[in-house]
Formats: sequence, structure tokens, C-alpha cells
Amino acid sequence: MLCELLARGGFDDIGQFLTASDRPGLVAVGLLFLILLTGDALLGRAHQSALLIVPGLAMLGFFSGHKQLFLSDPLYPSDLLFGRQIAELLPAMIAARPLVAAGIFGGALVTLLILGHTLVLGRHRFPKLSGTARAARLALAVPVLGAFASIMDPMTYSYARDRLNIIPMMWDQKENYRHNGFLLAFTFNIPMANVTAPTGYGEETIADISGELVPSSIFSGRQADVIMIMSESLWDPTRLSGVSFSEDPMPVIRSHQSGEIFSPEFGGLTANVEFEALTGFSNAFLPYGSIPYQQYIRRPLPSLATFFESKGYETRAFHPFQSWFWNRRNVYEALGFQKFESEETMPALEKRGIFASDEALTDHLIRTADDTRNPFFFFAVTLQGHGPYEATRYESHAVKVDAPALSPASQASLATFTHGVREADDSLKTLMDWARKRKRETIIVLFGDHLPPLGPVYTELGYMPKMVASRRAPVETMKREHETPLVIWSSKRGVQKNIGSISPSQLPHFVVRLAGYRHPFYTGVLGRVQERYSVIDRHQLIERNGRSEADWSLNGEIDPTLQNYRFIQYDLMFGEKHGVEKFFPEMVEPNQPVS
Repeated sequence: MLCELLARGGFDDIGQFLTASDRPGLVAVGLLFLILLTGDALLGRAHQSALLIVPGLAMLGFFSGHKQLFLSDPLYPSDLLFGRQIAELLPAMIAARPLVAAGIFGGALVTLLILGHTLVLGRHRFPKLSGTARAARLALAVPVLGAFASIMDPMTYSYARDRLNIIPMMWDQKENYRHNGFLLAFTFNIPMANVTAPTGYGEETIADISGELVPSSIFSGRQADVIMIMSESLWDPTRLSGVSFSEDPMPVIRSHQSGEIFSPEFGGLTANVEFEALTGFSNAFLPYGSIPYQQYIRRPLPSLATFFESKGYETRAFHPFQSWFWNRRNVYEALGFQKFESEETMPALEKRGIFASDEALTDHLIRTADDTRNPFFFFAVTLQGHGPYEATRYESHAVKVDAPALSPASQASLATFTHGVREADDSLKTLMDWARKRKRETIIVLFGDHLPPLGPVYTELGYMPKMVASRRAPVETMKREHETPLVIWSSKRGVQKNIGSISPSQLPHFVVRLAGYRHPFYTGVLGRVQERYSVIDRHQLIERNGRSEADWSLNGEIDPTLQNYRFIQYDLMFGEKHGVEKFFPEMVEPNQPVS
């Protein structure tokens, strides 16, 4: 009851969950009872396990409820993999809400002291179980729990599970957690790291997929330098109604805007956007809630880095934070980057608050480029725009914000965010001015990873009904809550216009083509995908003509163009790599046989 209350953020639907005949609430209660029996048997005292298990479940429910306030989704088992990332961001969270943070830490400390005291008392006051009593508990609980575990694979049908009204809804995790309750839904997501092969996958299927129709050798490229920047939480604040700005916070971005990125995320999970932008693969083909950087990238994987290296480029990644964050140190190596510069290896950069400034990172990119003789591909992830947006981050604001409908705290947060956008815009201008003076062509790609976590700003202004974006909604709503600015610009060819709203996975196609190359996957397979589709989101498929299809992956047959795309992605990430020579020849070393 306590876990559900914390996970749902209130009493709504709890009574229905526990009592309705078409809901598995009583099943969850029974399972918890059996788990407690097993714990008591292992610890040797009655009721002792409740002091460990119940607070643990309550803590998970608390985290799930609060995660939904900022990132839309409930807590997944995979979230436990990046507790260290959260710990590293605690200083920013504390600075933004010091009183709330003090209350939480104080409450946690008191809770731990009470729990510790209760455990000590329990060892003396709870009755000790005899060997017979412990064996009886295990004999009752373990077979039932084992049988139950055998029907909890969400990818297979179970008659028993169906009769218990336990319905895995992996395509809609909010409904999954609402209907099944936190304990059962959380359990369903444990095997999320196992990705099964799509029906029809095999060597012959991969062989039948066409690559680039025009031979790649005809297009030798222009040896243009490429700088790709994923700007943390970059978004156009003028999209908010009821707010006036003393001047345009992003004039350079606006005048050079190519289109929008339709982000698969909101307020966080930057690594998932980065995964798409670098590989051309899509999160839509992966389990809901998964994080490829943490779970799946365990072997070399093709990316823009491996492609440009094969053309004689130097490839570097830059991020002014810890290299272990989002597992980037290992992931960038698997993606083929020759070098990764992180906070540990960069020179000390000037900061805004606790985060490295965009200006300082841009200056470092320019210095590194000036010292690089060969053509280069640079990929940088900025940090300055990271939330929360504490009022004290900047001494003054270049753009004044007036929003009568906002509370003082929300207006201060919006003002901080808006000033960060202005500094990101200034940094783009600096980079473009430098590029225009160079002899060699320079391609600059800038895009935001997701909307900023502005919290009550959205609800107070009526921009969104909740403080987090929708996962499933009409197209216009999804665009309003998921689009970020996109700039694709060449120092010799200018702005690439009318690209529209695209998924990050489309970016490699545009980058490779603009650089003057052709490639079996990036311009061949992805080229055919982008000719028809602009957005490939887990819940929304949007065609170039504006027609959309919600929950497209659940509607039976999938367009062969998308199915081929999915086959290749699976083949390279999890399969036998049947198509590596055909679609990613740069991944095959000379004289090395392809398995």
C-alpha cells in the first residue's frame, strides 16, 4: 500500500487496484507476503524481513513517483545502473532547491536511524523461528514464487498470468505500472536487457536488403571538417505563450535554423538521443525504457566516427564532465572515436554555476581544430544548459523575461534557462565566424537533445498539462513537447534549409551527404527511410507528407523499409553481423573474413 501510494503520487486508483476483479492488486499482496515469509525463514526470526523489504520497496516507490515528475517515465530496473550519475548531479539539485534537499536528507537520516534502532530491537524481541518453522515457510513460499517467476516473461503468453489479470504492457509503461502495480510492472522490466531477434531475421534476409544504389566510390567527398554539437537542453523559450522577452534569446540559431529535432526524450536521458545521432539507429526498435549506452553497447558498433575515420579523418569526442558518466568512456571507444576528451583530460574550463560554459568549450574546440592538420570529425556534448536552473547561476541576464502568470520561483528559473540559451547562441556565432575564415570547408551541426526540465513553468503557462512531456499524444502535442532547434550549416554552402522535424537517427544521413559522400547504410538505407518518414518514435510514426500513425509498431505489418532498417540494426547490435561487409565496409579490416 505504501509503495503504491509513493509510486502513484497519491491515493488515486489504489482502491481500484487492490479490490477490482480485473486488476492484480491482491496477487501482488500475496506475492509480497510470500517474499516476506521467505525472508523470515532466511533471517531466522518472524517479521524481521519486513523491516528490510518494506522500506526498500517504499524507497523504490518514492523514486518512481519522483522520477515521473521530471522525466515522464516510472522507475525501471535499468535506472539502478546510473545511481552514480544522479549522485554527481546532487550539487546542482541542492543549489536549486536547498530547503527541499535539506528536508529530504534530514528525513532520510531520521528514517535510517529509526530503521537501524528497530532492527536492533527486533533481533531481541521478534520470536526466533525453529528449524521446522523455517523449513515450512520455505516449503510454502519457494515453489509458488518459482512458479510465478516462470510466467513473468513479458514476451511470451501465459494462460495462468492472463487468468490472474496480470497484463504486461511494455509498449505503454505508464499504463503498465498503473494496471499491474509497481511491484509487478518493475518485475516485468527486469529482462529488458534481453533483445529478441525480430521475426524473419537471418542471413538471407540481410542479403536481400539493398544498400546505396549509386556506388560509394563515385563520391570521394570534399574532405570537409565536421563539428557536431549536441547542446544540453537547447530549446526555444519563445515558444511559450504569456511570456515577453526583451530581445530574441537565440537570433543566430533562428536565422540559421534548418529544422527541428524530434527528441525521443524529455528533460533527461541525453544518452539515448546521442545514441541515435551518432549511429543512425533508433530507440524505437529497443525495449521501452532501455538505455543503449548502459545496457547494449558491449562490442564495436558502426557510427559517424568509424565512417569518417575510414575516410582519413581524425575523430574526437568532447564532453566537459566525468568520462564514466553514461558510460561514455567505453561507449566512445566502441563507436570508434580515436580520442575522448572529458573533464579529466581537458584543460580547466570556465564554469557557469557548477557546469563548464559553452563559451569555454567552444574555445577549446577551436584551439583543438587549429592544431589538427588532417580533416576531422568532432562530436561535442555541452553541459551549461543542464538543469535545474537555479536563480544564482548568472550574475546578470542578457535577456529580460516578463511572465506575469509565473510564480517568482518559476520566473527566476525561466530567466536562468533563457540566459543559457543566449550564451549557447553566442557560442554558435563564435564558431561560425571562425569557420568562415578557414580555407577548408567546415560543416557545423547543432541541435538540442531534449526540452529543458523547467517543471512548473510549463503548467503555470498552460504549455503542457503536466510538468513532463507526453509519451503518447496527437502529433501537434508531441511536436510541441519534443521538438528542439536544429542547425546544419556549411562555411561554403550555407544553411541546409527545410529539413523539417526529424528524429536524431536521421542526422547521419544529412551529415554524410553534405560532406559529399555516399554510404550503403547512411545514405542508402537511411536515405530511403528519410524519403518517406521524418520521425520514427516509439509511439508516433510521422511521414514526410505529414500523415502520422500512432502505436505503429503494434499495428501488425510494418512497412518493409522500416523492417529492413530494424533488421540491420539488430544484426549489428545483437545479431551475427551478416550485413557488416555490405552495409558498413569500414568495420571490416583488410584480409579479415566476415563471419
